[in-house]
Amino acid sequence: MSWDFTEDGAFLALCDAFKESGESSAIEFLANGEGAFHFQELAQNAAGEGIDLSDSTDLEEFQQEVIETLEDICS
Repeated sequence: MSWDFTEDGAFLALCDAFKESGESSAIEFLANGEGAFHFQELAQNAAGEGIDLSDSTDLEEFQQEVIETLEDICS
């Protein structure tokens, strides 16, 4: 992926919310309301950057990358 989502405002908000939630699992966090909201916003921003997430495989890969990044730098 050519877009560095870690600099996007939606990712930064997602990271902050993950830290504040006290949740240890990014997967669990993304499954709840606030995490899902921020992820949706990040996915919309990705589309605005020309990243096509309409294919479920691409969306799943993007979500996995976000999860790994959350757990690496935001926990």
